[in-house]
Amino acid sequence: MSEAESVAEEFSQELPEAPPVARAVFGDRFEQAVRYAELLADAGVRRGLIGPREVPRLWDRHVLNCAVLGELLPEGASLCDVGSGAGLPGIPVALARPDVRITLLEPLLRRTTFLEEVVRELRLDNVTVLRGRAEEMVGKLAVDVVTARAVAPLDRLAGWGLPLLRPYGVMLALKGDSAEQELVDHKAALVKLGAREWSVGTAGEGVVETPTHVVRVQVGESPGGVKAAARRARAARAGRAGTPGARGASRRRR
Repeated sequence: MSEAESVAEEFSQELPEAPPVARAVFGDRFEQAVRYAELLADAGVRRGLIGPREVPRLWDRHVLNCAVLGELLPEGASLCDVGSGAGLPGIPVALARPDVRITLLEPLLRRTTFLEEVVRELRLDNVTVLRGRAEEMVGKLAVDVVTARAVAPLDRLAGWGLPLLRPYGVMLALKGDSAEQELVDHKAALVKLGAREWSVGTAGEGVVETPTHVVRVQVGESPGGVKAAARRARAARAGRAGTPGARGASRRRR
């Protein structure tokens, strides 16, 4: 048994029943949302993607907290969930908004494996899983909306996400009480990255008990940060190529 599995077993807690509001949020995909919560509480905990102590509040703090983000999305939008992890917020949004085309972008293999299993089991035909870093997708992926949750400070998050946006696209970052201060602290970085408008709002007012705080950043006609992202991608590739394991693999291929 792995260390993560041992911890999960020690602190395992029962997943509560879905609250009544979940039926309204997910509609005819409610049963799929229930199954997703079950997968998070089981495989998600065992694989270290969700803390075992989070299980009792999975619905309110995680699944519904993310799903209400769907009310901010235009119809038929394309969306990239950067650093998707266990699929939050991307999978709840995909369940609540089947018209939105969603890419779950995640660099770690164990997480993308979990995401692929979830997408397959829930039959989410509007979701694609990609393994990679945001800077590696610049020029390969362009979307209307970028989302992220608890990934990084706003300036770094914008450096990853804004270069993936189409002209006049929007980044929606789920943040806590620090959202207003982060905007103040990182305004210069946002401007440098091509942001034209930014604000802090909420999603889920009158739907969930605690609305979700969302930082909204809109770019102009030319999203910035593309060259910087390309430099980071080249540096990352060079670093991987320079590791002993990579050199050994290269020799074996020859």
